[in-house]
Amino acid sequence: MSTQPPVGSGAGDAAPPGPIAALPADAGPVLYEVADTGVATITLNEPATRNALSPEVLGGLIASFERARYEERVRVVVLASSHDTVFSSGANLGGFAGDASLVHKHFGSERFVSLFRLISALGKPTLCAASGHVLAGALGIALGCDLIVAKDTATFGTPEINVGAFPFMIMALIYRNVPRKKANELLLLGERFTAAEALDAGIVNKVVPAAEFDAAVDAWAGKLAAKSPLIMRLGKEAMHRQLDMPFDDALDYLRAQLTLALSTEDIVEGVTAFFEKRPPEWKGR
Repeated sequence: MSTQPPVGSGAGDAAPPGPIAALPADAGPVLYEVADTGVATITLNEPATRNALSPEVLGGLIASFERARYEERVRVVVLASSHDTVFSSGANLGGFAGDASLVHKHFGSERFVSLFRLISALGKPTLCAASGHVLAGALGIALGCDLIVAKDTATFGTPEINVGAFPFMIMALIYRNVPRKKANELLLLGERFTAAEALDAGIVNKVVPAAEFDAAVDAWAGKLAAKSPLIMRLGKEAMHRQLDMPFDDALDYLRAQLTLALSTEDIVEGVTAFFEKRPPEWKGR
């Protein structure tokens, strides 16, 4: 678990480019830490609520991902939890039944929208370390990440239907990651998938025993951090933009992106290092 100070809640608006100052230590229940390897770890750290996605937690996540987005030393982001058995229990249901006006509840959901858009357009690879149960809105956040490594004891589900709600905010992410019939099963039955079932459904990339979990996360984070940050950024942008393009438009766009990548020094360095059988030294140009 990180020992760095928590990151504060944000309003959900994109921060302007440029350096982001350290945030106050008492600002919120999300921790932020960057290792010398360029791996930034964002840790959900409100165990008393099972990391429920309160406005403060969502704000802290937005502020943390914004910080990672603009810090040049960050090459990859790992999203983790400090709770022993729960990644996150999802949205705070108390907010659904509270006395707040409908318009305030509507604007409150904007934090989910801002967070999903931010993770998607981050320009850096993201890895969710699903060390425990990933439920409701938290499943959307996990699916927003590029890769998911799960403990074999973790479960995944959208139980909202069981309390008369529905996972509207994460539906777009579910159907872009999970085969339709399995997505329907999640949404309509409200039952949990085991880690093994989540692997079969394509929700997670890898399932490991608890004793191997930290090492597996570190290994993939290290591999991601070792890639060219410039080519990774170009590739991530292409992954995002081509997703919903018509096939012919996607081919034209991807050809243009390849031409752009071929103009970089990093692609020359990568190929040269391969033939010289040495690690590449990325220039970021």
